[in-house]
Amino acid sequence: MRVEILGQERRRRWSDEKKLDIVMSIGLDGATVTEVAHRHDVSRQQIYAWRHELKKKDLLPSTADTVFLAVDTSAMHGGPLVREEVARVPAMIELRLNDGRSLRFDSGVDAAVLTRLIRAVEAA
Repeated sequence: MRVEILGQERRRRWSDEKKLDIVMSIGLDGATVTEVAHRHDVSRQQIYAWRHELKKKDLLPSTADTVFLAVDTSAMHGGPLVREEVARVPAMIELRLNDGRSLRFDSGVDAAVLTRLIRAVEAA
């Protein structure tokens, strides 16, 4: 039996610089991983693998804007979420869920809306 493969070869070589370019374009102008993957004709899994690889090589710069805060679940019931000084500064927050998905939202989002959003994403 003879098999012929027609068309372009799908295996491409990507430099670390190009991988970094692609990974860093996520979030620019609201671009999602899916949109960036489609734009560069790669899979979402490939982008996640590149991100992991670039982190291991210390090529992925840490974001200076990234702030980790303890979350107080009593805030959902009207209690304070963060210290007053931090709450005054508007910022983007990224929340990583147990299933590996991420949510990005403005720090001013209503707690009830955020709770419904998290439940909807986890149920999907």
